[in-house]
Amino acid sequence: MGNTIRKQVADLFQFVLILCAAVVILVPIYWIASGAFKQQVDVFQLKLLFTPTLANFNEIFRSPYNLHEKLLNSTIVAGTTVIVAIPMATMAAYSFSRFRLRFERTMFLMILSTQFVPAVVIVLPYFLLFRDLGLLDTRLALVLVNLSLILPFAIWMIKGFIDGIPLDTEEAALVDGSSRLQVIWNIVLPMALPGILTAAIFCFILAWNEFLFAVIITNSKAVTMPVGLSLFHAEEGVLWHLISAAGILIMLPMFGLAMIIQKHFVQGMTLGAVR
Repeated sequence: MGNTIRKQVADLFQFVLILCAAVVILVPIYWIASGAFKQQVDVFQLKLLFTPTLANFNEIFRSPYNLHEKLLNSTIVAGTTVIVAIPMATMAAYSFSRFRLRFERTMFLMILSTQFVPAVVIVLPYFLLFRDLGLLDTRLALVLVNLSLILPFAIWMIKGFIDGIPLDTEEAALVDGSSRLQVIWNIVLPMALPGILTAAIFCFILAWNEFLFAVIITNSKAVTMPVGLSLFHAEEGVLWHLISAAGILIMLPMFGLAMIIQKHFVQGMTLGAVR
C-alpha cells in the first residue's frame, strides 16, 4: 500500500514538472504566434480572443523591410554551410575515429578548444580580414565564418557515432577486397546516417540563428533573418507585431525540418546518448 502511494505521488510530481516545463516552453511560442496575427494596438493586450489579420505578413515583405531578401540570404548561407560542413566533418571524424595519428589527441582537443573561445573575441579579426579581402557584406563571408564555428562541433558529434560502429564489419569488407572509400560509402555512412543527420540539423540551426557575426560583417546585401528582426523599429517604437510575424517565418523551417526527419533525429539522439 505504501509503495502504491509513493508511486502515485512520484507520478503526480513528474506530471507537474512536465506541465511546468511545457508551460515555460509553449507560452513564449504562443505569444509570438498570436502577436503575428494581431494588429499593433492589440499586441500589448493579454486577451485570448482577437480579430486575426494577415497584414503583418504582407508588410514585412514590402519596402523598407524586404524580408524575402533576408530569408533568401539565410537559406543560402545556412544551406551552403551544412552542405560543405557535413562531408568535411564526416571524413575528419572518420579519420580521428579509425586511424592512429601522431598527436591525435592534441589535435582533437585543439579543434574542440575553438568552441570555448567567445565569438565576440574573434569577430574583430574576422571583420578586418574580410575588409582587406573585399568580402564584407557577402554571403561567402558568412559561410566561411559559420564553417569555422560549426565544423568542430560537427566533427565531435559525428565521431561519437562512428566510434560506436563495430570494426569487424569494416575489416571483413577490407578482407573481401573493398577499398577504404568503398567501406566508408557502403558500410560506415549508412550505419552512421542517423548521427550525421542529427549533426546536420544542429549545424543548420546554428547557422540559421547566427547573429553576432552577421550583424558585424553585413550591412545591406547579405543581411540575414536574425539581423533583419532587429530592423523593425519606427518612430512609435519597436514593432512587435512585425517582429512576431518574422519570428514565425524563422521558426517554420526548424519545425518543418524536424518533422521531416524526426525518425532519424530521434534515432540519432538515442544512439548518441547510449554512447
